[in-house]
Amino acid sequence: MTQTIHSGAPAFPLDQWYVAGFAWELQDVPVARTLLGHPVVMFRTADGRVAALEDRCCHRELPLSCGAVEARGLRCGYHGLLFDHGGRCLEIPGQERIPAKACVKSFALRERDQILWIWMGATPDSMPAGEPPAYAVHSDERYRFGGGVYHYDAPYQLIHDNLLDLSHLGYVHLKTIGGNARIHMNAELRVTQQGDVVTVVRHMPDSDPPPTYAAAWPFKGRIDRWQEVEFHPSHVRIWTGAMDAGTDRLDNPQREGFHMRGFHGVTPETETSAHYFWTIATNPHPGMEDPTQLVIDQTAATFEEDKVVIEAQFRNQQRFGARPVVDIHVDVGPNRARRVIERLRAASARAREACEA
Repeated sequence: MTQTIHSGAPAFPLDQWYVAGFAWELQDVPVARTLLGHPVVMFRTADGRVAALEDRCCHRELPLSCGAVEARGLRCGYHGLLFDHGGRCLEIPGQERIPAKACVKSFALRERDQILWIWMGATPDSMPAGEPPAYAVHSDERYRFGGGVYHYDAPYQLIHDNLLDLSHLGYVHLKTIGGNARIHMNAELRVTQQGDVVTVVRHMPDSDPPPTYAAAWPFKGRIDRWQEVEFHPSHVRIWTGAMDAGTDRLDNPQREGFHMRGFHGVTPETETSAHYFWTIATNPHPGMEDPTQLVIDQTAATFEEDKVVIEAQFRNQQRFGARPVVDIHVDVGPNRARRVIERLRAASARAREACEA
């Protein structure tokens, strides 16, 4: 009985697949998260199926995440009611009859390429039109990857802004993936849009390799560097890397060199907080010690730096209120993404209003 119920005007685009976590998080205990304002508990059944329920027992309202995963489903930690993957009560200890109303809301949850995707609908009867996006990098033999989860005390669109504007690398990430700030701010920039997808491409030829790059790849000297950011309403894909200067075209999709492919699932928790699910994949050089853990660790360090900046930014926005801000040349991509989000949010609001009319 998969359904999604919301109240009030949607604050986010709905009728979307959003990232809820990673497959490796669902082991033998339930995982609780609030996603787009909904308290959700996720778990994996004995047959390997992933499930997401409202994190509230229908009996005395204890969070189901306080319970235990069993072979047939999730058992409440208060009075032992057992619920299956669809939210149906299978057992009430000490009572044979199970009332028809003994059930909890469930959400469509899919596992694909080790990413957990949850469907959030604009109306109670909204159902997924298709499967969630694929991310083939996670199964590509050329790459090795790792990742993690961050919680942000800031709205999710500030994270989108940060990912779509990589000019900040020269100021925020000097110890890892940064580099010369002037080169970053003056990089060739191309922004395109196809439907709801916004793509930002930045090229920085004849650059010095930043610390992470130099440690992971045997560059001979200066490098030609690229950054390609692909924004989707629920996640961002970033392909960055470099090759020895002058060895190939920066627009060659098969170019050699050092590659980092990042997946960034940015999912609102509330209007003022967010979950950030990330992975980074890299292609180890055959002549060097495997740098995968180095790349993962240094990528995590950059995200820690971003988190400090973004949360401080939001605190200042709260402190000063609705003051006007000034756009500069690096804001083209973030501004386009914000327009996509607002258009989709408005469409969700209209769908809700039509359903409630």
